[in-house]
Amino acid sequence: MDTKKRITFIVNPISGTQNKKGVTEKIKKYIDNNKFDISIIPTQYAGHAFEIANQCAIDGVDIVVAVGGDGTVNEIARALIHTSTTLGIIPCGSGNGLARHLQIPMDIKKAIETINQCRMEVIDYGKINNIPFFCTCGVGFDAFISMKFAQAGKRGIATYIENTLREGLRYEPETYEIENEDGSMKYKAFLITCANASQYGNNFYIAPKASLCDGLMDVIIMEPFTMLDAPTISFQMINGTLDQNSKIKTIRCKKLKIHRSKAGVIHFDGDPIMADANLTVEIIGKGLNVIIGQQEDKTPLNVNMWQSVIDIFNDLKPSIIDDITLHNRRLQVLNKELLKKLKISNYK
Repeated sequence: MDTKKRITFIVNPISGTQNKKGVTEKIKKYIDNNKFDISIIPTQYAGHAFEIANQCAIDGVDIVVAVGGDGTVNEIARALIHTSTTLGIIPCGSGNGLARHLQIPMDIKKAIETINQCRMEVIDYGKINNIPFFCTCGVGFDAFISMKFAQAGKRGIATYIENTLREGLRYEPETYEIENEDGSMKYKAFLITCANASQYGNNFYIAPKASLCDGLMDVIIMEPFTMLDAPTISFQMINGTLDQNSKIKTIRCKKLKIHRSKAGVIHFDGDPIMADANLTVEIIGKGLNVIIGQQEDKTPLNVNMWQSVIDIFNDLKPSIIDDITLHNRRLQVLNKELLKKLKISNYK
């Protein structure tokens, strides 16, 4: 009797920053052929990964492996929710948020070895206005930056950090009304992130305490801050201590409604999309089978990444300081005008 599992690798040849040349050869070389009957299918157009994965689930394929970035993982995972087919990941993207949370190695050979070990778990997933997500979704600055990042010609962490620092000073926080089972509250916020997993990707921990298996989302509300606070916030995101920042409020819930003044951009797993002014976010428990890596202690601070933040911030510092100086001058002019009016009023 054949006890081999059927496994299909769906390869997105254009995702992320890594060159996919040689990935197929590594899969054939390192996969355990005593355990698996394998097939490898490259995607040919947007949405193709979902179609392939959906057919695999219908055909009863045991494991479908996403070979690509966060967008590819999201597309394939959406096709596998509430099926008996398990999601595997070979991370080849620029962020790899879900793979990192699941402790899947970034090295292709080691990721294949993780698949060979075939350790499985059932995780939660979320929906924002009925669009599935597996790591995070949100509104505000992170959605705005996701749109900028999608429009950028270059990918990678340096591009993301540069966009964040350049645009952060100019971004105007919005006022949101948040409604859940405990009532409703209004917040002026830089961003609101609903997190199923702990990070955006690249070990940037937006919700350090978030769990994929607790049936709840961590709602992160970041209050407005100045760019002078940016290095500290960046450090805490990398070091997994952002929840200790005084600018951060965290709510845990199963379902949430977000009301804003107008329609605008949102993001789900880093992909931006325009959406209505009113948003509904919810967590669906135990909806996706996944292959997980060897659980380890919390990822230590990535010194090289922190140095990249410092270097980019220093490169941008002159223009940031100029903008702050100009802003302060405008405030001084307004204050003088206000004092003049007060003096005139008192004199009268």
